Amino acid sequence: MNPPRLRVLVVGCGNMGTSHARAYHRLAQDFTIVGLVSRQPESRERLAAELGGLPTFADFAQAYAATRPDVVSINTYPDTHAAIARTALEGGSHVFVEKPLAETVEEARELVALAHRKRRKMLVGYVLRVHPAWLRFVELARTLGKPLVMRMNLNQQSCGKDWRTHQALMQSMSPIVDCGVHYVDAMCRMTQSRPVRVSAIAARLTDALKPGMYNYGQLQVTFADGSVGWYEAGWGPMMSEVAHFVKDVVGPKGSVSIVDRSGERASGSADVDAHSQTGGLLLHHAELDADGQFVRKDEWFDTSDEPDHDGLCQREQQSLLRAIRQDEDLSAHLAEAVDSLRIVLAADRAAREGRVVALE
Repeated sequence: MNPPRLRVLVVGCGNMGTSHARAYHRLAQDFTIVGLVSRQPESRERLAAELGGLPTFADFAQAYAATRPDVVSINTYPDTHAAIARTALEGGSHVFVEKPLAETVEEARELVALAHRKRRKMLVGYVLRVHPAWLRFVELARTLGKPLVMRMNLNQQSCGKDWRTHQALMQSMSPIVDCGVHYVDAMCRMTQSRPVRVSAIAARLTDALKPGMYNYGQLQVTFADGSVGWYEAGWGPMMSEVAHFVKDVVGPKGSVSIVDRSGERASGSADVDAHSQTGGLLLHHAELDADGQFVRKDEWFDTSDEPDHDGLCQREQQSLLRAIRQDEDLSAHLAEAVDSLRIVLAADRAAREGRVVALE
């Protein structure tokens, strides 16, 4: 006999909320959606209709009281994550929350402590951790020796609704914080070393932002083993579509890169679905023979069969389901989620203050 289905309240019906709601819908043997919450009636009604008719709400507190869900799925703007997660955990619900977990390290740590205290599972949406090509990318990077040089970016040229979304995101955090947690997390997993200091640069390329916010930044991280990495992110209509997606790791023994053989991604840098696509991995071997020529040819790993964005979100929800059903310990996952947030927030401070920030 199957255990009862987990009742899920989906909060936020934009790009991420839609993908996660579709995942729960496809996993109908284990989940049932009891409500969709969104401030915009158009988004929640559209998604409700797509999924066959579901209860919709404009207010999270009202929705939570009415549905008493087993799971709250948080897919809203980052400045609301902590408050919603706190209400859900205190009410006895498990939580899936899109990255970043909170706006501050202190808030994030408080939520982790609350989840432990309430014996509830909380999974943070680090989609690259369930991505088969990225798992292989990390694995291959670990074969390159030490130190590693990790070069990554995700610039997005945006207009229309995409630019409005970026402007809304920048009400609470900069691009290097919002997206940087993904890639700093990957760097930490590649090096398996302790980050010791960060620096950063930033530029405000438009006045269409709140005072003090910037829409372009690059952070640099130095690790205890001598590895170094940078991550660059810029959002807006002025950003270039050239070299907007770089994922490249170099070590003493060679390099590994995510390579799109068709060239720059045709769908455009603001396409959310394209952000998780790889296309292929190129592994280069540095070993030379007595004549100074390469001993081994480069190796190509085809990843064209990778899951799409919706498929990756489904894998995240299967991870949450497994954690709940099998009582898996998510302590390490949560500690690493807090740590990547700590690093990018330190980088944001470094950019604003024009100095190197040491990490404890």
